[in-house]
Amino acid sequence: MTAVALALASAVLFGGMSVALRFALDRERDVTLGTFATVSTALVVTLVFVAAEAPARGVHAGAAWPFALAGLLQPGVGQIFATLAIREAGSSRASMVFGTAPLVAVAIALVFLGEPASAPLLLGAVLIVGGSVELARERDRPAHVRRIGLAYACVTVVLFASRDNLVRWLAKSTTAPPAVTAAAALLGGLVLVTAVARPRLSRRGLVFVPAGVCFGLSYVALFEAFYRGRVTVVSPLVATESLVGVGLSALLLRHSELVGRRLALGAVLIVAGGALIGAFR
Repeated sequence: MTAVALALASAVLFGGMSVALRFALDRERDVTLGTFATVSTALVVTLVFVAAEAPARGVHAGAAWPFALAGLLQPGVGQIFATLAIREAGSSRASMVFGTAPLVAVAIALVFLGEPASAPLLLGAVLIVGGSVELARERDRPAHVRRIGLAYACVTVVLFASRDNLVRWLAKSTTAPPAVTAAAALLGGLVLVTAVARPRLSRRGLVFVPAGVCFGLSYVALFEAFYRGRVTVVSPLVATESLVGVGLSALLLRHSELVGRRLALGAVLIVAGGALIGAFR
């Protein structure tokens, strides 16, 4: 599969994770428990891929440890903020803010990784970000949407973008397969969540398992994409998860999310940006 197809697959799965997380948070609002359950389930999913691919691609676990450091950013600190954002702002609006990640990721890649800039890539990133800007112009938000949730989502964006560039940089020289490095990142994030947040484990955490499965599959696809493509290509395409998050929220959570014209327009802009990047990759 190409970097473009893998990035889009990651976007669909991450959007599904956001909505599944919203469903779970309606039943259990403990963010630390939810983050722990989501990340630990995702780690199990990636380990299944590691075991399946080991005969053909090997493991090279010793080369994967730097990715555990990347995992401290996301899914460590980043997933805590993402869960907070979805709890306080809802899945559709948090997803729209997550869509601004390409602006930060592309800027970091151009400055620190020396990746080449081109008009289509930059225009695509601007369109995707423009879609998320429509959220800021929304006036009739549902009562449950809190501005602090949007602030949490903005913090998440910076951590996502930093993780993207660090993973791409590390992927250029590692011998470890993508599934192994994805597992290392999830393990690093899980250790941080456990040590810092100290979640109170409970059977109620099982409601987060569907979100964790989506998250794990999304992570494997994301790392496979970064092994094949530049940040300026992969990150904007992954940001189309905003469209998935908004679409699934409108379909499955229509009574609580109240997706209106501005969110729909934002989703269209995000699709246009992703299509532009895919066409001129």
